[in-house]
Amino acid sequence: MPVLLGTEVPPWVHGQTVQGKIVTFSCVDDLPEEAEQDKKFFRTSGRKSLISLPMKVGGKVAGALVFANLHSEIPWHDEIVSRLQLMADVFAGALDRQKNKLELEDRLQFEMLLAKTSARLINLPADQLHDVIRDTLRGVCERLDIDRSTLWLLSEKGTRAMHLALFYDRGDLSVSLPIDGRQLFPWVANKVLMGEVLAISKLSDLPLEASRDKESFRLYGTKSSLLIPLLTGGSVFGVLSFAVLQQEREWPELLVNRLKLVAQLFATALARQRSEQSLCESWARLSLAADSAHIALWTLDIGTGHIWTIEKARKLLGVSLNKELNLELFLSVAHPEDRERLREKMQQAVQAREDLNDEYRIIQPAGGVRWIAVRGRPYYNASGELDRLMGAAVDITERKQMEEQLCQRLQEIEKLKKRLEDENIYLQKEVKQLSEQTEIVGQSAAMKRVLLQAGQVARTNTTVLILGETGTGKELLARAIHKMSGRKDRPLLSVNCAALPPSLIESELFGRERGAFTGALTRMAGRFEVADRSTLFLDEVGDLPLELQSKLLRVIEEGTFERLGSTKVIRVDVRLIAASNRKLAKEAAGGRFRNDLFYRLNVFPIVIPPLRERPEDIPLMVWSFVTEFQAKMGKRIDNIPKKTMDALQSYEWPGNGRELRNVIERAMIMARDKTLEVFLPETAEAMSSGERGVNLQDVERRHIMSVLKRTSWRVTGKGGAAEILGMKGTTLQSKMKKLGIKRPHPHEEGGDILTIYR
Repeated sequence: MPVLLGTEVPPWVHGQTVQGKIVTFSCVDDLPEEAEQDKKFFRTSGRKSLISLPMKVGGKVAGALVFANLHSEIPWHDEIVSRLQLMADVFAGALDRQKNKLELEDRLQFEMLLAKTSARLINLPADQLHDVIRDTLRGVCERLDIDRSTLWLLSEKGTRAMHLALFYDRGDLSVSLPIDGRQLFPWVANKVLMGEVLAISKLSDLPLEASRDKESFRLYGTKSSLLIPLLTGGSVFGVLSFAVLQQEREWPELLVNRLKLVAQLFATALARQRSEQSLCESWARLSLAADSAHIALWTLDIGTGHIWTIEKARKLLGVSLNKELNLELFLSVAHPEDRERLREKMQQAVQAREDLNDEYRIIQPAGGVRWIAVRGRPYYNASGELDRLMGAAVDITERKQMEEQLCQRLQEIEKLKKRLEDENIYLQKEVKQLSEQTEIVGQSAAMKRVLLQAGQVARTNTTVLILGETGTGKELLARAIHKMSGRKDRPLLSVNCAALPPSLIESELFGRERGAFTGALTRMAGRFEVADRSTLFLDEVGDLPLELQSKLLRVIEEGTFERLGSTKVIRVDVRLIAASNRKLAKEAAGGRFRNDLFYRLNVFPIVIPPLRERPEDIPLMVWSFVTEFQAKMGKRIDNIPKKTMDALQSYEWPGNGRELRNVIERAMIMARDKTLEVFLPETAEAMSSGERGVNLQDVERRHIMSVLKRTSWRVTGKGGAAEILGMKGTTLQSKMKKLGIKRPHPHEEGGDILTIYR
């Protein structure tokens, strides 16, 4: 029998297994002398003979598959060992695939978080940046199980203090600002400000000179920490730190690289914010100087070409005070690439009598280049003749440099966003091969209203009742509510009340004790017990027997129940989501459903509209299904004819989204090229040809009978009518009874005669 070794692992056997060796003994005495402790363990536990086979993943031992005989001593022949080792290898491969799947999904979620943040940072107002960073830190910490994250920034002036800009903490930490990180963590700050990434797994790893840092870490409850410098232009201007408070942890290279990517994203955005702030300040100074009319003023005499300037203008242009300044000298200091353009603009201002407005470079005597913004306006003498051109010149070198830096930052953010989007698309395709699509597709007002309601109730513990026809996606919505809730870290449990016979529903929901009834050979925990601190989804709750409804009501109201065959009260914390395709209010009024249970379930009802009431969602759903089946079938569809889409939107879809998915799957199987042709059931063809006089029940009855004829009245099973219609077999049987559809007599099956009881 397979045995999972717990904390009491025989040391010698464990050591051999870690080295990748197979351990076997037919008799405990066969073990070597150094395995005395193992012998004692095996004799005490009653193991007569044993084989331990290492399970390797990627060349490393990840566990062991152990078989032991408790009754007799048996030899382990080579053939048996080979077969068991093959089994261990199969198990190891399964473990490796599961591990890879989980890592892939985790990476996808992390990349999606960064892509979303990157998109939000594009053209983000400066006053909203810290809010976006705080939201991102919250998401990163929750996903990577980190307790605290802080952002420190160096002051741009004065003492160069490292002040706390913002922080996120899972607990209720409160701090009194301002805080100077260089005083609290002097050794760490000096290291990080030199550009080093510090990964501190244990405080005991810190050197003696970091004693002040150790005290500060302990003061704030830090067990392990990771500190990443924020850089712009090769200079450190801040630090992003992460801390774990509960226990010490390692910081593997993969995790560090992820968090460095977060830091790079923040650094680019913060540097852009600083550039924008500096740019605004520069323009404010420029506006003040322009208003005072005392900066680099100049006047060009049109008749003589002489230029008069104030002292500041000569210094700006690099022309000495004792040198006469004329138009040619004025133009000569301009950069050769800008000189002719500036000359043409000045001539145009004079000839067309319009304002001069230009930005150009000048060459300084020392060889440097400065940017100048020149503005001028023509003035006329008393005779109305153009007399002079007056204006001002302003040094805009700093602004140009900041604009260039800002442009570079935006390009970096755009490149990072593009890279994350490309990786996101790639990872999404891989994850779709590992799990079914669970996204809710729909942009109609009705579905937006449903999703809004789901988002409102998700984070509460309120009981939710989802109502809708078969195939509308009730379980999909229940899973979405669970994933948005605080219980998302635990699995959602589901029970279909219509799929179980009444005799088994009670034990399935509430569990049973051994001997509770004939055949109950073991104790079994019920779904409510297993779903403690999670969410339980009761599908088709309207089919729950009346005698069990009172017990369900008690669990909802008190959170307690007893297992079948036991008097012991069990208390649980379960969030309940129920669903039904029946009109429960009508069922309760007719005595087929308890009124008090209905009122308890109906605290927050969400009604999913049938697909026929939201045809605008059909194109989006069709392309979603096409995308899904493209990856599975290795086909590509580029076009769906308009007449096909119109027919799909005209069809009534009694099976709703499940039926639509099945129709698209069949169409994808039959597709021969990149154009998708969909062949609808007979009912849809009749509707598209103008037969609109029948009511919905007639349409549904005819459609079901059409499918039943094609399946030779096979209702359930592979290729049955229920599978084609995209609904459960019990639901189809219920609809047939409601619509008065009954299988014809044998002598009628060869023809078109169907028996209908109205």
